[in-house]
Amino acid sequence: MIGSLTLAACGASAGSDASSTKETEQTAWEKIAENGTLKVATSGTLYPSSFHESETDKLTGYEVEVIREVAKRLDLEVDFTEMGVDGMLTSVNSGAIDVAAMGIDRDGENADKYNYTIPYKYSFGSMVVRESDDSGIETLEDLKDKKAAGAATTSYMKVARHYGAEEVIYDNATNDQYLSDVANGRTDVILNDFYSQTAAVAALPHIPVKVHDIFYNPSETNYSIKKGNDELTEKLNGALEEMKEDGTLAELSKQFYDGADVTEQIDYEFPEIDLKE
Repeated sequence: MIGSLTLAACGASAGSDASSTKETEQTAWEKIAENGTLKVATSGTLYPSSFHESETDKLTGYEVEVIREVAKRLDLEVDFTEMGVDGMLTSVNSGAIDVAAMGIDRDGENADKYNYTIPYKYSFGSMVVRESDDSGIETLEDLKDKKAAGAATTSYMKVARHYGAEEVIYDNATNDQYLSDVANGRTDVILNDFYSQTAAVAALPHIPVKVHDIFYNPSETNYSIKKGNDELTEKLNGALEEMKEDGTLAELSKQFYDGADVTEQIDYEFPEIDLKE
């Protein structure tokens, strides 16, 4: 391609329009549509949002099947890459992936680098503690000096930090590792969304932990896209809106969250913690 452009330039007269040799730059959406593939990052380790079936090792979960259906409606295949949420920040921004299928904190220091789709999940904050003693936590203030497990850049770790917890950082760990470490005392608490934690605890009943009855900030989960990829964002939003209207989102939610519909925001009365720095 470089050689052909050079030859064209040499053969052009001084008065010819230089723009005739300039290639039109494709948008992110045009490149994706041409290739027929949407590159998506997902955890692959967290039940029930993104995990591997034990019998088949198939990657599935709520956020996985939602983006698969979105891609299907856009006449695309999906190429999944499994990674932790911290790695997704870099991969989306560099263009290595098109979409992060785990919500990037919209109040975080990197929030202005990304576009966000409409929410595909609503929830609120909860915490997993030891079944025997509630990990010594009776109020949010009791998080001080407790060992809180999670990814560094999530809003949940910001809650832990806000209350003075000791951060124990994991890189895309599985549910059983997270829960077992709370049970054996390596950590004390996991802060994350209520529906996901409830499902994970129920799926691993042999691990002596529970979801505490302390709740906080309402939350929403969106797919994240590189800032400026507006056409791609609009395409994803269009498919998500269709899926919400025709009931597909609610059907997938009930499949993975034991009958709960996480696609509707519900009014709750609990503390809202201001995490803006």
